Amino acid sequence: MCRSNNLYKFLDLDFTPPADQFRRKEQMKEQEIYYPLEVYMCDDCGLAQLTYVVSPEILYRNDYPYESSTTKTGHAHWKSFAKEVVGKFGLGKDDLVVDIGSNVGVLLEAFKDNGVTVQGVDPAANIVMLAQKRGLDTICDFFNSESVDRILSEKGRASVITGTNVFAHIDDLPMLMSNIKRLLKKKGVFIFEAPYLVNLIKKIEYDTIYHEHLSYLSVKPLINFFAQHGMEVIDILLVDIHGGSFRVYISEKGIYPVADIVNRLLEEENTMGLYTHATLDKFSAEVKKNREELTWLLHSLKREGKSIVGVSAPAKGMTLLNYCRIGNDWLDVVTEKSKLKIGRYTPGMHIPVVSDDYLLEKQPDYALLLAWNFAEEIMKNLDEFRKRGGKFIIPIPMPKII
Repeated sequence: MCRSNNLYKFLDLDFTPPADQFRRKEQMKEQEIYYPLEVYMCDDCGLAQLTYVVSPEILYRNDYPYESSTTKTGHAHWKSFAKEVVGKFGLGKDDLVVDIGSNVGVLLEAFKDNGVTVQGVDPAANIVMLAQKRGLDTICDFFNSESVDRILSEKGRASVITGTNVFAHIDDLPMLMSNIKRLLKKKGVFIFEAPYLVNLIKKIEYDTIYHEHLSYLSVKPLINFFAQHGMEVIDILLVDIHGGSFRVYISEKGIYPVADIVNRLLEEENTMGLYTHATLDKFSAEVKKNREELTWLLHSLKREGKSIVGVSAPAKGMTLLNYCRIGNDWLDVVTEKSKLKIGRYTPGMHIPVVSDDYLLEKQPDYALLLAWNFAEEIMKNLDEFRKRGGKFIIPIPMPKII
């Protein structure tokens, strides 16, 4: 964000393949490329970040397997998001909402249901096809000057631009802001959601770290960054999604009053020592402890002759599996509900991904819940597995059996 080289490395998760590159059977003999996964803190601006950037063409263009519509919790969250924004800014049919990285269009659909004109932008062709089948106008491209030109030409300027779990994925943030400012109306608002660094540190959510997430965001660096672009953070809403995220509202400076929560969160970050090396080093030690405890638990269960599977295959789960070196010798399979992942193999550890039906067909003894951030919903959906004696392992913040 500030272009400083004054960086402090506080976490090294080794070399891993991109977390969403699930392999088909015919690809298993092909070379798999691993990239460094190291996290640094900028001692000047306070941004936690990766320093090795994998090309977005590699990460998103080729057969992207992530869908934003697979959980009821997610659907409810996006509906609430749209309703809150429409009410907060009085949006109507003459207002345009543009969603960057719109995926299959769950958030866009929620805005559309509230009577607002919508436009999606996403680079993954297979995902855009799914969005268009839902009747959602989506440009298959990155959010760049070309896609902005097209939106301006076809629909005009936007009242709101959203980016849920997208802002932290972008390397050239100054260029992003240039395009956002060009597309926004004078009183327009840019709103993004991302995992909040405070939660990541406090709850030892190291599996949130993977190559798509280039930045791990907090209030201090955001205030300074947006000020450089004549904008300001006007409000922040803390939300539970993805283990604890924040929704950040940005507008041109001086247009809207700044909510008290902005300075309050900034003070809380400083009070907890978020930007100190001591806090970061403690987090790193806790990550190593998590790996030791989780691998020992799995090792002990296997020695007892227990069968274990993974449940759900989110990108965060791939960080966990690769960092902890949890492979097919400990997990028989990973179960999933997304058809985009079933029948493939996990990146790095190459565990087969099968349908959730496997849990009741084979009734393993334990299920490692990789999508622990949706634990309540998943365990409710798989209640029959528990009734038959199956137990869940929650890996974060420290492993426990339920």
